[in-house]
Amino acid sequence: MKTNNRERTFQWDNPMEGAKQALQMSGLAYLQAMSDGQIPFPPLLHTLDFKPTLLEKGKVIFSFQPQEFHYNPIGSVHGGVISAILDSAMGCTLHSILDAGTGYTTLELKVNFLKAVTTKNEELHAVGKIIHAGGRTALVEAQLIDNNNTVYAHGVSTCMIFKS
Repeated sequence: MKTNNRERTFQWDNPMEGAKQALQMSGLAYLQAMSDGQIPFPPLLHTLDFKPTLLEKGKVIFSFQPQEFHYNPIGSVHGGVISAILDSAMGCTLHSILDAGTGYTTLELKVNFLKAVTTKNEELHAVGKIIHAGGRTALVEAQLIDNNNTVYAHGVSTCMIFKS
């Protein structure tokens, strides 16, 4: 039984073209080049319809408007979507302080879901913050908030930092 078919189409560029440039630039310069359209955004941003709304050293914000295509089977935004935007904000916040030739990877990700997110919500923002950045590891966090600073989810991530 079919009812109200919905469809979504999007395009993306080869993610490896931009990835090749990542280690040649400081993290903030790389993120800014993506924001300026000089380097394509990774496909994940198109897939989940996220966008960076603030890029500065030590703080990155990603925003999204909850949509029906983000939903899980019980009628709210899937926890994986929320985890993905928090992970993006945390990772890019760390990336924003790294020098050229330095990379990172997530070792651990923990998310607490505090309030349901649905299409009734306004645009939400994942705000990244560095707790500690050492020579080999970093601890970062992000909160998913609305324009009134109501917290919908909180994430913490441990990352490994490495030189190429």
